[in-house]
Amino acid sequence: MKLPRFGVWAPVYGNWGSRHHPQDPFDASYARTRATILQAEALGFDSTLIAQHIVNPNGQDLDQLETWTTAAALAEATEKIEIIAAIKPLLFHPAVIAKMSLNIDAISRGRFAINLVSAWFKTELEKAGIPFPDHDDRYRYSTEWLQVVKALWTGERVTKQGEFFQISDLSFRPQPTTSPYPRIYLGGESDPARQLAAAEADVFFINGRPLPEVQAIIQDVSRRQRHGKPRLKFALAAFVIARPTSSEAEVDLDLQLARSVQEDRSFFVEGADPKAVMLKLRQKYRFVGTNGGTAAGLVGSYDTVAERILRFADIGIETFMLQFQPLTAEMIRFAQEVIPRVQRLQALAHV
Repeated sequence: MKLPRFGVWAPVYGNWGSRHHPQDPFDASYARTRATILQAEALGFDSTLIAQHIVNPNGQDLDQLETWTTAAALAEATEKIEIIAAIKPLLFHPAVIAKMSLNIDAISRGRFAINLVSAWFKTELEKAGIPFPDHDDRYRYSTEWLQVVKALWTGERVTKQGEFFQISDLSFRPQPTTSPYPRIYLGGESDPARQLAAAEADVFFINGRPLPEVQAIIQDVSRRQRHGKPRLKFALAAFVIARPTSSEAEVDLDLQLARSVQEDRSFFVEGADPKAVMLKLRQKYRFVGTNGGTAAGLVGSYDTVAERILRFADIGIETFMLQFQPLTAEMIRFAQEVIPRVQRLQALAHV
C-alpha cells in the first residue's frame, strides 16, 4: 500500500470552521491563500483543492475568492504541489474551460487537475440569472460537458452535435503537458454522480463520513463499469482535530461545535438544493467544517488520527483533502505530528 497523499483546502471561503475563531480571523484574500499553499507545499502536502463559488455560501456579504484566476496564480507561485480547481459546468462553456485548463496545465508544468461538481448552491446561480436545472438534469449536462472537455484536451479536431453543445471542427494548441490530459476529480454522491465518476473520472471525492459508509460507497462505485479505463481512485474530505491526547481533541471539538451554533446558516440552507448530499449531511451529522468535516472521525490524539487515516487507506482512500482551524497552526501540527506517525505505522505494517 502506497503512503496516502495529503492535501489542504485553500481558504477561499475565508475559514473552514467558525468565522469567529479567536486565532483564525476571517480572510478570503488571495494573499492569504497564496501564503497558505506555499507553506503547505514547504511542509510536504501533496495537493490543494480550490473550491468554486461565485457567492460565499455562508452569506452574500462575505468575501469569496474566485477559483480559476486563483488556480492560474498558484500554478505560477508554486513548484511541486498539485493544484485542483473545482468547476461547476453551468458557469463555463466546455470549450472555454478546456482552453483555460490547458493554459493552467502548462503554467503548472503538469500539476493541474479539475474537480467537477454539478452544483448544489442554487442561490448563486439564480441571483446571476443562470438557469439551475433539476438534480439529475444537471448530471446529464455535466456528462456531455465533460465529454466535450476531454475531447478538446486530446488536441484532435472535435465535432459534436449533442443535446447541450454543438461543436464544429474545433481543436486547441498546445496539447496538455499532462498525459493524456489533466486529472479529473469528481465530487457528489448521488447515483448519477457515482455513475459519472465510474464512467469518466480519475478520482472520486467522498464527503467526510464514518468509515463503514465510506467503504460502502467505494464498493458500490468500484462495481460500476469503467469501459477499459484505469482503476478509479478515491479521495476523502475531512476536518482534522489532532492533539497530544484524545481528551484534548474532544474538548476542542466541543468548543468548535459550540461556535458553529452561533453561526447563521440560513443563507446556506435556504440556497441549497434539497436533493444535494451537502444538505443531507448537515441534517444527518453535527460536524465542523464543510463536506462532512469531522464526521470522518479524524479527531483524537496524534496516534489515533494516524491510525484512522491508515484504516481509510486500507479500504481504498488514497488522497485525504483536509481542513483545519486555526488553519496555519493546525496544518503545521498535522505535518509535524501526524504525517510522520502515518509513515511509521505504515512502515511497521510492512516489516
